[in-house]
Amino acid sequence: MADPRASGTHERRPTTGKAGRAVAEHTLRARGVRLGYGDREIVSGLDVTVPPGRITVIVGPNACGKSTLLRAMARLLAPSEGAVLLDGRSIQDMPTKEVAAVLGILPQSPSAPEGITVSDLVGRGRYPHQGWFRRWAAEDDEAVARALLSTGTLDLADRPVDELSGGQRQRVWIAMALSQRTDILLLDEPTTFLDASHQLDVLDLLTDLNHEHGVTMVAVLHDLNLACRYADHMIAMKDGRIVAEGRPSDIVTEPLVGEVFGMRCSVMEDPASGTPMVVPLGRHHVREAGAHPAARS
Repeated sequence: MADPRASGTHERRPTTGKAGRAVAEHTLRARGVRLGYGDREIVSGLDVTVPPGRITVIVGPNACGKSTLLRAMARLLAPSEGAVLLDGRSIQDMPTKEVAAVLGILPQSPSAPEGITVSDLVGRGRYPHQGWFRRWAAEDDEAVARALLSTGTLDLADRPVDELSGGQRQRVWIAMALSQRTDILLLDEPTTFLDASHQLDVLDLLTDLNHEHGVTMVAVLHDLNLACRYADHMIAMKDGRIVAEGRPSDIVTEPLVGEVFGMRCSVMEDPASGTPMVVPLGRHHVREAGAHPAARS
């Protein structure tokens, strides 16, 4: 396996965007999509444009259509109406390898073949770059090694995936997605099974990838405060529709959180990041006027 620090090569050829940040040229849009499973419709007539070269985070309550929309954008679910467009072409009409060379997906609860090792699984992310006249090369070794190093899984390379903890497996799946080196990366709950420290590590890693290589990110997150901290663009969904979208600082308000999540809260500025910070308020969390805190203990 090549030393991931020995080469700075990268397949991408990004242009330069704001603040000198590289921005991928590919576009991803959904136009009038209707999505569901069997007779159950979940998303109806939705329009979405993913800002290129930015981090988009989709938030909303359970069963609101977040993951369903992400699956459609990854070509894992075909719309019953409308279309998902990759670079202006219907993603359903494009060859699988052509899509996979541009767009990577980390779904919820992925499963690995029994007995496969970590390095072999991560190496499968290189599949879109192989072909009749393009076999495994040094750049593939470098891509796999760098992905393992970036996710803190290099020391797990020879271990079977099914022997790992849930958090370790999640980081290995992220490494596989990173090794694919696509210009667009879709992630459905990438922080699942991770403790608080590793959640930050993963989101910092994805942000580094976005800043350094202009990778367009679309992630579904449950933690609203993490979404506010890491998103350039936020999409808030409820009942299969978009309630609001834009910068977190522009759209995250107490009325929005109440409408989308049915939750009372206080929204203030996070002193560390300057982003909105949502403080949930339960029935026992509002101090009555004149009451001493000890009286409620």
